[in-house]
Amino acid sequence: MQKPLSGIRVLEMGQLIAGPFAAKMLAEFGAEVIKIEAPEKGDPLREWRLLHQGTSVWWQVQSRNKKSVTLDLRQPEAQEVIRALVQEVDVVVENFKPGTLEGWGLGWEDLHAINPRLVMLRVSGYGQTGPYRDRPGFGVIGEAMGGLRHLSGEKGRAPVRVGVSIGDSLSALHGVIGVLLALRSRDQHSGKGQMIDVALYESVFNMMESLLPEYSVFDEIRQPAGSELPGISPSNAYLCQDGKYVLIAGNGDSIYQRLMQAIGRTDLGEDPALVSNAGRAAQSERIDAAINAWTGQHSQAEVLEQLTAARIPVGRVYDVADIAADPHYLARDMILDSTLPDGTPVKVPGIVPKLSETPGEIRHKAPLLGEHTDEVLESVGIRAEQRDAWRKRGII
Repeated sequence: MQKPLSGIRVLEMGQLIAGPFAAKMLAEFGAEVIKIEAPEKGDPLREWRLLHQGTSVWWQVQSRNKKSVTLDLRQPEAQEVIRALVQEVDVVVENFKPGTLEGWGLGWEDLHAINPRLVMLRVSGYGQTGPYRDRPGFGVIGEAMGGLRHLSGEKGRAPVRVGVSIGDSLSALHGVIGVLLALRSRDQHSGKGQMIDVALYESVFNMMESLLPEYSVFDEIRQPAGSELPGISPSNAYLCQDGKYVLIAGNGDSIYQRLMQAIGRTDLGEDPALVSNAGRAAQSERIDAAINAWTGQHSQAEVLEQLTAARIPVGRVYDVADIAADPHYLARDMILDSTLPDGTPVKVPGIVPKLSETPGEIRHKAPLLGEHTDEVLESVGIRAEQRDAWRKRGII
């Protein structure tokens, strides 16, 4: 079965998270992704977090379905290889600091002149323009500038990290959307490629819901609220008798009525002041206290069973052990079995989104460093004797 991106060739010149995450998604849906890595050590992600025989197990997720080619992009010979590859690919993905590729003669204008149909995704901290463009920017900085860090954590305490590199991943997702839009425009309309400029802080800011209009109209600066959902009630984390938490979202009007009935507080359910969200938001502490009093008398399992039966959105806080054992995750192929290069079993996340007719798939495991260098360089006319000479000079 043909995948949605079968026949699309992608050249990935980036490292760590944002650019490679975008290329990973393209690869999962059929694109051929050629990943350029520095000789000797390759992408630093290979050595991030927990290692197995010297390589991160994270690598097995981030780089599955890709081909690895080693090139020292600082060298003129390597730059010429990139120019040759650009003639044959549809998409270039890069997340260097703005100006880096231009310094090597591989910027957008250079590559677009070689291949006018080229689509180029550029992910950076602050974007390719503006007064901050030359500043180094990682996901954590984008999260802070985009407004997310200010809202994370408890009121009056230091802002907290979400727990994963969410700024990078959000930027990658925006980048994938941009690539698909640009390919659609090229193939259906103009015939020309275009450059997609994704900034980490803008990708985070795009998720900030009503933050800006509330400030603009009401001079309201939203503050961190811990586990509560400000202005929406009831929606919070509640402590159970056994010391475990449940999340309850009873903020729809009819859902709220059922919730109050389930916890034996029909007086609150029938209170005219609480029939709409505006009234409940004004008395959220009162409502939360009633819910907490009820959950404190029951175990987490009892709360989940009773509220699920009452058709109340409720859930527990999953850690990764919960995820790995959960029957719903398993039924939807979100926990897949794979192996590391030495045969060690490893579980990896499944693929999203799920397409009914042309779903994504893992076609091959993450590559060894430089595993496809000879194959790819041979395809652009770099013969074996030339490759041997380049290896001696550290170009590949």
